[in-house]
Amino acid sequence: MVRAGLTTERVVRAAADLADIVGLDSVTVSALARSFGVKDASLYSHVKSIADLRARVALLAADELADHFGTAVAGLAGKDALMAFADAYRGYAQEHPGRYAATQLPMDPALIAESPGALRKIELTYAMLRGYGLAEPDLTDAVRLLRSTFHGFISIEAGGGFGHSREVQASWERAVEALHLALENWPSAPAEQTSSRTSGTSRKRRTS
Repeated sequence: MVRAGLTTERVVRAAADLADIVGLDSVTVSALARSFGVKDASLYSHVKSIADLRARVALLAADELADHFGTAVAGLAGKDALMAFADAYRGYAQEHPGRYAATQLPMDPALIAESPGALRKIELTYAMLRGYGLAEPDLTDAVRLLRSTFHGFISIEAGGGFGHSREVQASWERAVEALHLALENWPSAPAEQTSSRTSGTSRKRRTS
């Protein structure tokens, strides 16, 4: 029997809040059930597994990040938009470390397709970069560069890895400025090789 007042939304939000406190890896169905004062079986009426629970936390975070990004970059373009976007990204990760960790998990494309927040977050990222005049495949390459830079910086900072006396905020601002310069001077990707013969040769080279 489902406990009165217990909903999937409440369970997922409680898991997200707990993740921000104890870390995503420490969130278990048992720990969450204890926080509600129920048995594990009661939660399985709302989530299929711990993997399903974490995926739902990731979708919740995607919804929140989409709102966060949308507010941050509204009316801005170029360097101003990039800096606002970057600060929103880092600020969310600092304020919600458990939720942020969930966004880094591999996601089922079907779940992303059903999540307005996840799709909006992706589109906001691409829209900001289109402001630099980028088109595919450069857009995706640029998205990966930003994500790698932001995540790397945030992860090192969270782990206390920046031991130099240099102010971390100043380094962050310089890093974002460097990204801005890279985006302004982005080299276009070389034309795709369409010859099947050439493609086959390229594959052999990559595996050699």
